Amino acid sequence: MYKPQLFLIVLLCALLFHFSLADVGVAAQYKPPYLPTACWGNDASEFPSSNLFAAAGEGAWDNGAACGRQYKVRCISASTPGTCKADETIQVKIVDRAQTSVSRPSRDGATLVLSTTAFGAIANPSAPSVNIEFIHGLKVAIELKALHYHMGLIDRGGLNSLLNK
Repeated sequence: MYKPQLFLIVLLCALLFHFSLADVGVAAQYKPPYLPTACWGNDASEFPSSNLFAAAGEGAWDNGAACGRQYKVRCISASTPGTCKADETIQVKIVDRAQTSVSRPSRDGATLVLSTTAFGAIANPSAPSVNIEFIHGLKVAIELKALHYHMGLIDRGGLNSLLNK
């Protein structure tokens, strides 16, 4: 009986307020050589064929738990106007730790250090770094499932199946 009302309240809130599950940070870039990595040593098979990968900065490294994580990344600003490619979002896979990568980042202290291909997909490649919005792929799925559960769109079994992955 209250589900349609709850749905309307959530919809109204979504229209009035911008909810963001993403974090904000800085992305730098690094160039080849990319091997060996802190995640998989010399195993090149762990690199995505799209060449959209990154090294995790210390804030994202999480004692190595970042290896293999997928992040959606978009450029939101830079010191030079026009650096970001508008409406471009990419998905990168963490394959290394920025602090120990063979190739040094274009800027120290970055949240994510993107491959040249990944960086060029969201920003002008001549920029040393850009401000980014990024989100862990699983975080999005969990948040949406939790919202669906609270709205009564899925049962506890559907929520548990995702959380147990």
